[in-house]
Amino acid sequence: MAAWDLTVTVEDLGPDAPPIQISVTSELHIGGVILKLVEKTNLKKDWSDHALWWEQKQQWLLRTGWTLDKCGVHADARLVFTPQHKPLRLGLPNGVTLKMRACFSSSAFRTVMGICRVLNLRHPEELSLLRPVEEKKKKKDKDSSEELYDLTDVPLTAGSVQALYDGMPAHFADSPKTEAVYKMLSVSLPSPAPEAIAKLYRPASVVDKTHIHTRWLNSSRSLMQQGIRENDKLWLRFKYYTFHDMDPKYDAVRLTQLYEQARWAILLEDIDCTEEEMMLFGALQYHIGKLSLSQDMVSSCQGMDDLESALKSLEVKMVGDSNSTDMLENMTAPELNDYLKIFRPKRLTLKGYKQYWCKFQDTSISYYKSSEDRYGEPIQQLNLKGCEVAPDVSVAGQKFCIRLLIPAPEGMNEIYLRCENEKQYSQWMAACKLASKGLMLLDSSYQNEVKNIQTFLAMQRSNSAAPAAQTDESINTHSLVSPRYHKKYKPKQLTPRILEAYQNVAQLSLTSAILKFLQIWQALPDFGISYFMVRFKGSRKDEVLGITNNRLIRIDLGIGDVVKTWRYNNMRQWNVNWDIRQVAIEFDGNINIAFTCVNADCKVVHEYIGGYIFMSTRSRQQSDTLNEELFHKLTGGHEAL
Repeated sequence: MAAWDLTVTVEDLGPDAPPIQISVTSELHIGGVILKLVEKTNLKKDWSDHALWWEQKQQWLLRTGWTLDKCGVHADARLVFTPQHKPLRLGLPNGVTLKMRACFSSSAFRTVMGICRVLNLRHPEELSLLRPVEEKKKKKDKDSSEELYDLTDVPLTAGSVQALYDGMPAHFADSPKTEAVYKMLSVSLPSPAPEAIAKLYRPASVVDKTHIHTRWLNSSRSLMQQGIRENDKLWLRFKYYTFHDMDPKYDAVRLTQLYEQARWAILLEDIDCTEEEMMLFGALQYHIGKLSLSQDMVSSCQGMDDLESALKSLEVKMVGDSNSTDMLENMTAPELNDYLKIFRPKRLTLKGYKQYWCKFQDTSISYYKSSEDRYGEPIQQLNLKGCEVAPDVSVAGQKFCIRLLIPAPEGMNEIYLRCENEKQYSQWMAACKLASKGLMLLDSSYQNEVKNIQTFLAMQRSNSAAPAAQTDESINTHSLVSPRYHKKYKPKQLTPRILEAYQNVAQLSLTSAILKFLQIWQALPDFGISYFMVRFKGSRKDEVLGITNNRLIRIDLGIGDVVKTWRYNNMRQWNVNWDIRQVAIEFDGNINIAFTCVNADCKVVHEYIGGYIFMSTRSRQQSDTLNEELFHKLTGGHEAL
């Protein structure tokens, strides 16, 4: 075989060193090339982490047994001999930036697993990396550099379950410096100044919300292949809103970072909530902030007894509990019967609510003129399976309404149910929520759902019997509520309202308060929706597609209303035409939809849908084993083949 010269840049020799030329044949394998390189550098060091990166093709040559000929490497190839693990600046949900070593040669999915192992975050499949949004910089703070917490010396451990030492992973207990970093990860940080909040990116419309999702990295490709280089900055965020097997005993960091992500989503108006809910969120943040300052969460795991119920409701469920068979002795399926007021908004109508006798059975509501007619034919039967359910409640104004968007062939039908009181509202709201997921009143989670709704309403109630809170406390209201409420109210108006709501949560322990915050966040109508700008086949205008853990939502850009929803459990298959970047989905009943993505890569959308379907396959029994192959099959697209 004829020998030829291969040019390789060795990064360890420094930026100014000339590339090394070695004489090779096409039959020489990659391992042999590395051996020749190492001999020629004359550097005595551990080269085990180094590999060859092919600049023009943007790919790693990791199969050391393959020959140059098999890899397609010829004399014109520009190769770089570089470490596979490099430092990366990592922005966390709580605003802290860490500098840590990450793998630049494996898939981003694997890289996230490695990062989560160091940070003691279980279930790394729920998180991913994205490119950060640029902050608004003013000229005068040109030189302000962000504070970095260096974890590059922390060893990467191989096992998936961490050995805990005094409540923290052993590799953080090595020095006071790393101990302090772990405390910062696992305990909620004080709220930043309003000026710092003003600098952060705030989506002004649903179109703005679509832009953030264009920044997710491709899970199937390595960081280097996606243009990420040493010391670049990336954000680590929860991407899939299905939080599996939460355990405060092991998940101190996971709970805190999830709380921080939820809190910032509310403060930056990424998710909408009512005024009463905002005051409650403000009170919980104030309470969590006070407790975080006054105690060390790492060593104390108190309040475990009242967590069981909160944890049960914390996990966003795609299906009900399996133990609903326990209720089989109660052979008659439960029903709800009562007088409710119903309102169907139609264009150009001024008619208000009308009272009907309503019967809730299985997953549908039938309504009649009066209770005497209940044995005859109903005026209408509403099947709630696959519907959208949203609360329309004002505890102070004694208004308890349920807004339903029910799928119909031509779109979504909007209906409002008005309840008389909190008790009636809790029962019917819980029933509607379960029915939308295809679950009946017989399901064991029904009573739990009723209880959660009642607790939530009780927290919003003004507590006049409680002693008035001291108003002289220095509350930074600007860091507790979103900017919309700063414009609407002065701080002296906000402070008493937040303190009033605080009376209802002041007795909660730190962990319970965080769980309560997350639970209320998950009950918001817009929770867990990731937005994408798409154009549906046959349509002339851009629309928004919302992707959640159990359904796809089509949203009209002009009015912001839900036009149609499709649930995953009715999905037969989905395909991506990678040439024209079109996603096509087939549902039961010969329903086919197809769309192209306007501002995101269609791989991101494909990964979201496949990722959520993967999340639904996880079970508690195999909680610690992750079926990585299945994840790549469902999300990889043509790269998985």
